[in-house]
Amino acid sequence: MMKKNKIFVACDSTNISKIKKIINKTNNKKLKIGYKFGLEVFNSKNGRDFVSKLRNKIIFADLKLHDIPNTCASAVKAIKDLNVDYLTIHISSGLEALKAAKKVSGKIKLIGVTILTSLDNQALKEIGFNKNVKRLVLHQARLANRAKLDAIVCSAQEVKMIKKIFKKEIITPGIRFNLKTNDQKRILTPKEAYKNGSDWLVVGRPITKGNIKKNMKSLIDHLSQ
Repeated sequence: MMKKNKIFVACDSTNISKIKKIINKTNNKKLKIGYKFGLEVFNSKNGRDFVSKLRNKIIFADLKLHDIPNTCASAVKAIKDLNVDYLTIHISSGLEALKAAKKVSGKIKLIGVTILTSLDNQALKEIGFNKNVKRLVLHQARLANRAKLDAIVCSAQEVKMIKKIFKKEIITPGIRFNLKTNDQKRILTPKEAYKNGSDWLVVGRPITKGNIKKNMKSLIDHLSQ
C-alpha cells in the first residue's frame, strides 16, 4: 500500500456554500485531504461558526499569528474550542512568542511560517532585510527548531535545504499544476514539491477555481504519472 499524498485544500472564500462545495467535491480516497482556513474565513461573519461545526476533517487554521508573546499565547488558547489540528505562527514573531504559543498549544500542531511565498529577494530588500530569501529561511528554520515547533511552512524550492536542519513536517504553498505564477513568486508543481521532500502541499486556486472534480482528477493524474 503506497503512502497517500497529503494535500491541504485552501478554502479561501467568505461564501459558506462555496466552501461546502469545495469540501464535498474534494473528498476522495486517493489523497489524504485536509482543509485550510485563513484570515478571510475567520474574519467573515459566519466563518468561525462554520469551522467550529466541522467534524472528522483535518483542519488547518492559517491565522499566521504575529504578535507579542502574551497575545500569541492568548490567541492559541482562544482557538482551542475549534479542535483545529494545525495553526500557523510567523517565525519572525521571535523566539519568546514561539515558545509561549508552543507552551499552550496542546494537541494543536504549531506551524512556523518562514518568508511568505509571495516575497522574493527584491521585496525583502524593500522591507529592510539584508539577507536573501534562502539565508533568511534557513535562519528561521533553526529558530523553529529551538522553539520545538511541529511543522514549517516554506516554498517548495526551499524544502531540500530546510529538511537538512528541520526534521518534522514541512508544508508548502505556492503550488501550481503548470507554472503560471499569479501572485506567487516562488512556486513548483506538486510532483516537484513531493520530490523535494514536502509532507503536505497547500493548493488553492488550481483546485478550487472552475470545475473542482475535474481539477482533482488532473491533480491525481499528474501525481500518478
